[in-house]
Amino acid sequence: MDKISGKLTVFFEEPFWVGVFEHIEDGKLSVAKVTFGAEPKDCEVQEYIQKYYFSLKFSPAVDTVVKDKKRNPKRMQREAKRQMQETGIGTKSQQALKLQQEQNKQERKAKSRRKRETDALRMFELKQQKKREKHKGH
Repeated sequence: MDKISGKLTVFFEEPFWVGVFEHIEDGKLSVAKVTFGAEPKDCEVQEYIQKYYFSLKFSPAVDTVVKDKKRNPKRMQREAKRQMQETGIGTKSQQALKLQQEQNKQERKAKSRRKRETDALRMFELKQQKKREKHKGH
């Protein structure tokens, strides 16, 4: 009996989230690419697989080397968890967006600080002028 395996990888490819389905059967690899749009949640991915997996258009089969390794399920679970934690913020695109957001935040803070200082200076000048006006009559 031959082994059939499948794998789904979801990643961010500017400007959309993309899923790549890999299907290995009889030492032949077939691939299908799906564009999700916004970042899909786990439940959305599960639902997509259940509804549309059999209607996916896979590429023509290509020979591949299948490594037949027996792996402990707990070890696989730990490795998956480690991979999920490794990413940190996420892909390079997400890191670039985060950097841009931080820069915008700094600019906004500097602009509001300048505005606050100019308003305070204007109010001070206004008070000084009122004070001079009061003393003019004497």
